[in-house]
Amino acid sequence: DVTEIEEKEAQAKQEEQIMKEQELSNLLHEKRYLKALGLAISLDRPHTVLTVVKAILKEPEGRRHLEENIARLRRDQKEAVLAFLVTWNTNSRNCHEAQAVMETLLRHEAPDSLLQFSGIKSAVESLLPYT
Repeated sequence: DVTEIEEKEAQAKQEEQIMKEQELSNLLHEKRYLKALGLAISLDRPHTVLTVVKAILKEPEGRRHLEENIARLRRDQKEAVLAFLVTWNTNSRNCHEAQAVMETLLRHEAPDSLLQFSGIKSAVESLLPYT
């Protein structure tokens, strides 16, 4: 019977998730946005990534800080942010943040590099009607 082992694993995962949520909250409070972005992306939390982006843009010189943070993300993290911003762009409340992130990606990534992103074709097709 593996039920007890599975329950312990599920409980451990839940505890780890709660710890990561708390860490994310602390990072936002401490304005450590790069780590907060990375953690939110790793947790696959598009809304939390959006919250971090909004917090960055509210700072003085927010655009510059956003560019610095987005530019320092790994390629797989940038791909995830691109997928998230496609969804954000369809909502008028979040489209400005999506456009800011998209502008940053377009400025800091070479066209050849962007073409290598997974899902770039569908992302562009989805962004065009709303941009």
